[in-house]
Amino acid sequence: MEKINNQQIDDLIKSELFGILPNGAEINKYTIQNKNGFELSLINYGATITSLKIPSENNLKTDIVLGFDSLDQYINSFHLPSPPYLGSTIGRYSGRINNGQFILNSEKYQLNKNHGNNHLHGGNYGFNTKNWKLVESSKNDKSSLTFQYISKDGEENYPGEVKVEVTYILTDDNELKIHFFAKSNQDTILNLTNHSYFNLDGHDQNIGNQKLLIHSNKTLEINDEQIPTGKYIEVLGSETNFLTEKNCPESIDTTFVLNNTACATLYSAQNKIKMTVTTNQPSVHVYVGGNCFNEIYGKEKSNYHTQSGICFETQNFPDAPNHPNFPNSILKKDSLYINQTTFKFEKK
Repeated sequence: MEKINNQQIDDLIKSELFGILPNGAEINKYTIQNKNGFELSLINYGATITSLKIPSENNLKTDIVLGFDSLDQYINSFHLPSPPYLGSTIGRYSGRINNGQFILNSEKYQLNKNHGNNHLHGGNYGFNTKNWKLVESSKNDKSSLTFQYISKDGEENYPGEVKVEVTYILTDDNELKIHFFAKSNQDTILNLTNHSYFNLDGHDQNIGNQKLLIHSNKTLEINDEQIPTGKYIEVLGSETNFLTEKNCPESIDTTFVLNNTACATLYSAQNKIKMTVTTNQPSVHVYVGGNCFNEIYGKEKSNYHTQSGICFETQNFPDAPNHPNFPNSILKKDSLYINQTTFKFEKK
């Protein structure tokens, strides 16, 4: 990878103004592609994936992720009754934290509560609302973009200043790779993910006829506020058993425990596309939705609803800081956080 300048942006990627934030800062849309015609677009607001277009029949392309056509729509979507976080980078902590509290090094921290009595997806102004800086690009056998954000000590009441980078890679093997790296100047907690909604039939379709497989034997038990209890549930004999292919459920909001890098597959018989998800994270939170409550239109004036797309939030467990039997969520001072996920696309 190489540091970029304005001339290299012109040479490597397509860049265009997407909108202007209330503080006057410009938000740009950047588009990269591979040799096979796959095309990925992102904006630096929230380091957000806005579209992923893949070749389909009759020399057309199908956009397989949900998104909006304007910056104002992204901003306004976070004021919906249940924000969909379309394509956003989620942090500092993806998922829920019970009562917005955790103890680190014998000190109690009270985070901002933005979901009832709990803290969700980083709080009132998580990483999804931040103006990230494009810092690197590359174009060889793969095209990539790297965005950076520095989260100040005390942001949303989290300890430590954290420098975060996310790299989006589009390979000539038709893979979308998302790599997160982070360091903190003091001990903190961290759990990052991308919140893209996929629909292999197209972003304006219903997800229900696509086939889902999840490589997991267990899910996390939750209470009525969707906070993990610390216990596990075997998927065998339950509605969350996707060890063999089944149609995508009408509704799911579940954390699946992973045993290795194999995560999930999604298949569209309509477009004959299979998406395989692998990750180095201990879980994947699977969520079907995208609903914009008839208040905001999606791309191309699409009316996103409760079955518009499916998220594969590869991450640590929700509320892990409060459960000693869950994977460690502490990022030690000057240690390197690494989170890597791959979405591979094949014609089947």
